[in-house]
Amino acid sequence: MTLQEVKTLAANGEGLTIEFKKKAAFPEKIVREVIALANTEGGNLLIGVDDDGTVSGQRFIEEEIFVMDKAIRELIFPALHYEVFTVKLSEKKGVAVFRIPHSPDRPHFLKEKDKKQAYIRVGDRSVQASREVWEVLKKSRVPKDTVFSYGRKEEVLMKALGESGKITLKEFARLAQIPRFLASKTLVKLVSANVLQIHPQESEDYFTLKE
Repeated sequence: MTLQEVKTLAANGEGLTIEFKKKAAFPEKIVREVIALANTEGGNLLIGVDDDGTVSGQRFIEEEIFVMDKAIRELIFPALHYEVFTVKLSEKKGVAVFRIPHSPDRPHFLKEKDKKQAYIRVGDRSVQASREVWEVLKKSRVPKDTVFSYGRKEEVLMKALGESGKITLKEFARLAQIPRFLASKTLVKLVSANVLQIHPQESEDYFTLKE
């Protein structure tokens, strides 16, 4: 990768597939961005680029890469395969580009003590993924025909979508008068069948009919 390519990436600003970091401080937090990129559409993490897109570089960039490599290796499960490019700005300063794939092994999780947490990209932010997003990501690894029965709860769901255009898990469970786990299972199955589309949000996901 060339310096011009780095500047072109940076000029577009942060977004769904790109994240900037001045340096690899708090790598345990930066790996969340890596996980989110891998779980969504893939993309690039640039170390040595300011939030405003200025390619200022970082001294001893190899040390920054070492820190991030270690964090990715130790904190992400399952293991994530990625590429790293180093672009020199001067003898002492450089930029690191971590090219993250749209991983076939998604969802990837951050290992935190006794729990694991997945992240996804929403616009230019990385947010915690809901259990429904986890399930959709798992099912998307091996695409196959999904069979579902059309009963009362599905009828309630379609009526609600016809009236308001979108629905949350909580709203569906209440309208259909079914347990949350059953509402979740139904929505995930319909997303996997390409009937619905899930829209991840920072607060609560919502679902719409697939266009």
